[in-house]
Amino acid sequence: MSHPFADVDAAALCRFHDARVAEAGWARSAAPAFDAGAWQWIEANHRYNNLLWDEEDQARRRDVPDAAIAVNKRAIDGYNQKRNDAIERIDEALLGRLASVTPRPGAWHNSETAGAMIDRLSILALKRFHMAAQTRRADAGAQHVAACRDKLALLTQQRDDLGRCLDALLERAAQGEAFWRIYRQFKMYNDPALNPYLYARR
Repeated sequence: MSHPFADVDAAALCRFHDARVAEAGWARSAAPAFDAGAWQWIEANHRYNNLLWDEEDQARRRDVPDAAIAVNKRAIDGYNQKRNDAIERIDEALLGRLASVTPRPGAWHNSETAGAMIDRLSILALKRFHMAAQTRRADAGAQHVAACRDKLALLTQQRDDLGRCLDALLERAAQGEAFWRIYRQFKMYNDPALNPYLYARR
């Protein structure tokens, strides 16, 4: 029997994240490469993180009207909701692969879900890509470049550490030695029935 998570180890995830980040315009123009299963939502999560990064950069502008920033902020809100929705779908797909596995008594309950860890790997891929670009800036001073190289090394270490933790969680979960649960967002401010500033106007 094949390992239930053979295709979603940290190395495969990082290769995918890095390749997509390096592909200019991917998040806004490329058609989805996956149409089912965990990878459909891993790709969607990474796409929304890429779109969020771009909107967050634009939202810091000071040379445009406030209306332009409002557009960025609304886009950020929408993409962030979709990003979080994708995390839940990742967890649903991965936990579906464990349907036949019963956690053993005393199994480790991981407080962070596998989907949330994959989301963090996606964000670290973005941070590494953009920090690496800073180390190649011809218009920046040597001190800036050196500081960014140090930060890039730390980001790489953080991603390596997180990848090992994810692989360990998935391995232990497949053996019934660890488990995680899906923790629903219940983002009340996005729900017109729960946000008092929205339902009070109806």
